[in-house]
This record gives sequence, C-alpha cells and structure tokens, in this order.
Amino acid sequence: VNATSCEMFGWTEEEFVGQNIRMIMTSNVATKHDEYVSRYLTTGINKMMGTQREVVAQRKDGSTFPCVLGLSKCRKSGMICGFIRDLSAVMASKAVIMEKNNQLIKKEAELKSKDTKTKEIMSNLIRNQSVVTGVLDASFHSLFVIDENCIIQMVNRKSCEDFGWTKDEFVGQNISMIMTVDIAANHDSYMKNYLSTRVKKMIGTQRQVTARRKDGSTFPCVLGLSETQKCGLFCGFIRDLTQEKKSELEMIKKNQELGNNQSLVLGIINASFHALFVIDEAGIIQMVNDKSCHSFGWTKEEFVGENISIIMPGRVALHHDNYLKNYFTTRIKKMIGTQREVTACRKDGSTFPCLLDLSEAKGSGLICGFIRDLTSQKAAEAAIIEKNKTLQESQNIMSGILDAAFHALFVINEHCIIQMVNAKSCEVFGWNKEEFIGKNINMIMPTHVAVHHDQYMKQYLETGLKKMIGTQREVTAQRKDGSTFPCVLGLSETQQSGLICGFIRDL
Repeated sequence: VNATSCEMFGWTEEEFVGQNIRMIMTSNVATKHDEYVSRYLTTGINKMMGTQREVVAQRKDGSTFPCVLGLSKCRKSGMICGFIRDLSAVMASKAVIMEKNNQLIKKEAELKSKDTKTKEIMSNLIRNQSVVTGVLDASFHSLFVIDENCIIQMVNRKSCEDFGWTKDEFVGQNISMIMTVDIAANHDSYMKNYLSTRVKKMIGTQRQVTARRKDGSTFPCVLGLSETQKCGLFCGFIRDLTQEKKSELEMIKKNQELGNNQSLVLGIINASFHALFVIDEAGIIQMVNDKSCHSFGWTKEEFVGENISIIMPGRVALHHDNYLKNYFTTRIKKMIGTQREVTACRKDGSTFPCLLDLSEAKGSGLICGFIRDLTSQKAAEAAIIEKNKTLQESQNIMSGILDAAFHALFVINEHCIIQMVNAKSCEVFGWNKEEFIGKNINMIMPTHVAVHHDQYMKQYLETGLKKMIGTQREVTAQRKDGSTFPCVLGLSETQQSGLICGFIRDL
C-alpha cells in the first residue's frame, strides 16, 4: 500500500500488509470477493481488470465513502494492482453544481414571468454563475463543455493548466484541437451519428484515451462524458493518467526485480495456450494446467503424483528416469533450454507429434515443460507437400506438351524478360534454355527491330491498344549465329498472370 491508502482508510501500513483486501469492503461485497478472484483465476475472464468502476469503500472506523476503483494485472508478476480515488469531494461538488444549476433554471423562469424583478434576478444569476464557475475551477480534473457542433463553450482552469491554451484560445474552437490526428479527423462524424441515432457509445461512460497538448505532446487520460438536460450541451471531464501510468511501470519494474522467487509463476503464466507440466527431480508431476488435461485425456487429479513417463511412448518412458537422474547429477543440459519435436502419448494410447520446451525453475528444483500439439501443423504440411507434388506433376505434363509442339514458344513478362521457352525454341534459334531464361526477348530480333521493342511493350501496357496481341504477322527472326530467317509470329496475353505468349513458325 502507499501513504495515501493509510490516510484514506485509517489503518497503518503494518495493519494493512498481510490482511485480506476485503477489509476495505462493505460486508455485502466482502463475503463474495474471494469467490470472484477464484473464478477469475480459474476462467481467465476479465470483468474488472483493465476497467474503472464506481464502488463503495469502508474505512477502519466503519464509515463508507464513494470511490473509483481501477484494476490492472502485472503481466509477468501475476500481482493485481488497484488504484482508488475518493469521490467524496467530487460528489459534493456535483451536488453543489446541480443545486446551483437548479437555482439558475428557476431564476430563468422567473425572468420570463416577472419583468419587475429582472435586475434583481440578473444579479442573482451572475452571482450564482460565479459560484458555479468557482466550483468548476476548483476541480482536480479538466472540464470541457461543447455544443452539438463540437464547438467549445466553456473550460475550467485545470483545462488550461493541463493543455497549455488559455480560456480565450479554447472557447469557440472545435474540441478536436485536443485530440490526436487519427481521432480528430472523424470526431465530428461521431457526434453527427449520435445526434441522428441517439445511440450512446461514449455518453455516460469512462474510457481511456490519448489527449494532445498545445505543444503537440500527448498524454494518457480517462475521459468521462455526459449530456446536459434540455440545453443540448455535452460535458467532458478529463483526468490525466500520466502519474498513474508511471506508478504502474514502477510497480512492474519492482516486480521484475523480485527475481528467483517468482520464476515458476512467470513460467506458468507464459504457458497459458499450451499444455504445461511441472515435475520434481524424481520425475513426479507436481502441477498441470487445463490444456494438459484437454490434450492428454487425464484429469488433474489423475496427473498429479504420477511419473511424467505416463505421457511418453514405451521406448522413451523406460529410460526417462535415468535421463533425469543423469542431468541432476552432472548438470549437463541436453534438453533443458531447448525445443525439440517428440511424440507424446494420450490416455487412450494414441500418440501425436508435439514440440517440447523445457526449462528449470531457478532454485526450486522443479522442471517446467511446455507441450504444443503439432497435429494440425503436420497435417497442413502434408497437405502442402501433396499439393506441391500434384502441381509439379501438372507442370511436368504441361512442359512435356509444350516441348512436343511443332513451333517455337516464348513466354515473357511485362518487362520483355523471357520466363519460359520450349525445346523447339532451342532447336530453331541455337541457344539452350539456360541461355534464354532471364534475357530480353529482343535477343532473337534483328537490330533495327530490337532497339524499339521495349518501347512497343511500354506503349501497349499504358494504352491497352492491341496491335500485335491476338494477331499473326510475318516477321524476320535472328538466330544465335547471327543468321536470320522469315517466320510467322502469333502473340496472346495470358489471363491474370500478365504474361505474353508468342509462337514462332519458321517459314
């Protein structure tokens, strides 16, 4: 606990530490609290973690007070951290504000019906408005009042202090000025949607957001929004979380420094998605998780106290105790700290491939093993291999067909680079397939045509106008030895792949 906890509740730090947290709860909540924690640890379903909620707390003297409770779980230490903010003053301020606003409304009605008392009423309104402004300026949190067009109508002193603008710079501007760019761009549309549908997503809630100061810097905060009755204005309170976040980070750092005593807990937390086994030096199972039971078929009660060899095939199980004894005698790590594919055995005798990751919990004499079932992965790999085999067979058949063609074949990409040729191309032109692939197709053209060919292709890709594609034309081709010959060239473009296929018939 911190000093504020002692001041707020009336107990000393010594009286707090070691006691159950329900000592600060009212009796109707305290009797059920341990059950809530047990259910969370069993199911992992968050209801309070990462949220803020208004609750009632109880002091040492038995008195109670309203407060906001925010809970978070430290990822590595497994500890739960709670921040409590006393709302007594805020509630009192709200009561004062509501009372003053009611008075303002009443005075406004009197203005309409009693012209003779206008001056007196106006004086009271000004005085009451001054009181309300004073209360708001005394608030510990920033306040913004905006209209339906998201234009700022009012701010308090804390808003200016937190964000860096003056009241005059705030009033009349869009509220998006205090938002990060990604949120600001859409905020007006959010407001418009709410006014059209009246579906409340942010109104009446508290949410953690990021705010932006005048100097461009950002900070984490809690935003609470409410809609004022009748006047069509929206009120937002903003609480800076910078210090709280700093405290959380310090708490996490402190927990990380606790070291060896929590290494086992950290291992268990990190194994939540895979089967976990914790065994002692004799190979006896001390702990398993739910995933272990689901994967292997035994219950926790059936696992604990048994030798870990029950999940191994017979040939491995016979020697496992010797492996373990040898490790604790020599401290030579062969499996510890590594990952290895092994075969595991279920209760029904069936086996499955898995990935075994072993680590030793420092100072505890316990070994922690994480097991990831590879059944689905292996099935997927087998399917891919079979599919590749089928594709290769199809490709071999297609290559055979193309090589049996009576005419030379060239397949090029949009950069005129040769991607494929057939056997006839090599026979007609004199180059082999390795010399063709990766070269520009202009290698088979006379010089006066070759210098312009890339430009023809670029023009076709830009305009889509087909002059040669889909036609046959007599042209002159050039062999590797420099000799030329007349031929018929037929071009077509393959669908989707963006490749162009050309057949050449020697004339």
